Amino acid sequence: MKLFFRFLTLVAVLAMNLADVAPAWALTSRIKDIASLQAGRDNQLIGYGLIVGLQGTGDGFRSSPFTEQSMRAMLQNLGISTQGGQSSAKNTAAVMVTANLPPFASPGSRIDVTVSSLGDATSLRGGTLVMTSLSGADGQIYAVAQGAVIVSGFQAQGQAATVTEGVTTAGRVPGGAIIERELPSRFKDSVNLVLQLRNPDFSTAIRIADIVNGYASARFGGPVAEAKDSQEVVVQKPRAADLTRLMADIENLIVETDTPAKVVINERTGTIVIGSDVRVSPVAVSYGTLTVQVTETPQIIQPEPFSRGRTAVQPQTDIAAEQTGGRVAIIDGPDLRTLVAGLNNIGVKPDGIIAILQGIKSAGALQAELVLQ
Repeated sequence: MKLFFRFLTLVAVLAMNLADVAPAWALTSRIKDIASLQAGRDNQLIGYGLIVGLQGTGDGFRSSPFTEQSMRAMLQNLGISTQGGQSSAKNTAAVMVTANLPPFASPGSRIDVTVSSLGDATSLRGGTLVMTSLSGADGQIYAVAQGAVIVSGFQAQGQAATVTEGVTTAGRVPGGAIIERELPSRFKDSVNLVLQLRNPDFSTAIRIADIVNGYASARFGGPVAEAKDSQEVVVQKPRAADLTRLMADIENLIVETDTPAKVVINERTGTIVIGSDVRVSPVAVSYGTLTVQVTETPQIIQPEPFSRGRTAVQPQTDIAAEQTGGRVAIIDGPDLRTLVAGLNNIGVKPDGIIAILQGIKSAGALQAELVLQ
């Protein structure tokens, strides 16, 4: 736990030193790093396919009848009759195939796909995905996937033991899908650019609009950007501007970012993340821990000779209570370094710091948003 506190202190010292030495560098970012283009988002694709070539780790046709139906339909499409025959080999598995179609993808380019088992297959290692069409939300086919499946996990079993590492019922096909259709909308058909902030903030949105307008006034003779809200900044395309070159120039502009003061707490893992803008009003804190230990030591009681008694068990319970801590410390956090130092002076574990921060927030002394995960 001492190492945890030293880590918090080191993070605070580094943050303060960076703020003192190079505040402009520590608080500024390129527009491309804090915002994304609305027209440049990914599109999700999905498909249903078969993986063949498994070493007896595929679906059982009795428990997964859809696998057998799909295999028969595939063979019939290839001109192979399957009437009267029934296979019991577990070398085929039905899978769902998913992929993300990147923005502005052109036909002929390749993307990665992910396969996930639908039936009772135990492993997809060594299998090959058969040609599978991938459709978008509009029902149109945008890509076709096929290729060898790569599985990171493995499974080994014997008659009395089984060893499994990772997930063996899901895998990837790197570059396994070829794009066959481009998206209906094109980038150059747009009349404006819509920038979406990854971390919505009104101050940052206004600063982006001001920086873009300053660039546009010097380049095109007038402002072109407007902050719609805390997340969107709309940039109108000047008549004499090329949209691609305009976006390339805008995304490299430097903007001073702003973030709200937050304290993020994960009670399950004991993780505490304190933002650099968190402030704490002067407050006195006392933290004590009550430990109760219950010990059971039953005793066996034997009857006297010739007494016709019975052997009995007499319960005996010892309860010990111990209370530790209880020191009162004053926490005054005008900056991150002072706040971390004040928490370290109390000398409690991470779960204690979580309780202290929640108490400070309830007292109204924590000038930040408390996020519990």
